[in-house]
Amino acid sequence: MAEENRTLDTFYENWKLYQHHVKEAIAPLTEEQLALRAAPHLRSIGENAAHMMGARIGWFTRFLGEGDEELKSMPRWDAPGAPTRSAAELVDGLDLSWKLMADCLARWNSDDMQKTFTREWRGDNYELSRSWVIWHLLEHDLHHGGEISLTLGMHGLQAPDI
Repeated sequence: MAEENRTLDTFYENWKLYQHHVKEAIAPLTEEQLALRAAPHLRSIGENAAHMMGARIGWFTRFLGEGDEELKSMPRWDAPGAPTRSAAELVDGLDLSWKLMADCLARWNSDDMQKTFTREWRGDNYELSRSWVIWHLLEHDLHHGGEISLTLGMHGLQAPDI
């Protein structure tokens, strides 16, 4: 963050380490391994990684208005019918979305984190702060990274140490 805040820096560094472990687990996977699921109705490993990246890009560009035009016009990787991505593409996507978030967090101060934005969802309007968006993306990454780890482990593959 723009002002020194050691407590939040610790959270962000550990979140970055978490992402590193997820990327390390995804990087060597084949197309067949990326297609593995914990159950038929759940996302595959590759779909979970694309969903993590897609949520980050979506919240930061469409809701918070951050990022350049290329990022803002980027197709949703986690949309129904989106093309399947290779392990290298997924790792690059996670890196790209992480850079967007890290650049913003480095620029924002505590007052910036309290700025609110209005979002309509399912017919209701919600006023959400930047800090809420960051919290939501952190818990979202933890949830879907956990799904990736579980799915890898249940199929006998190396799961990230998260």
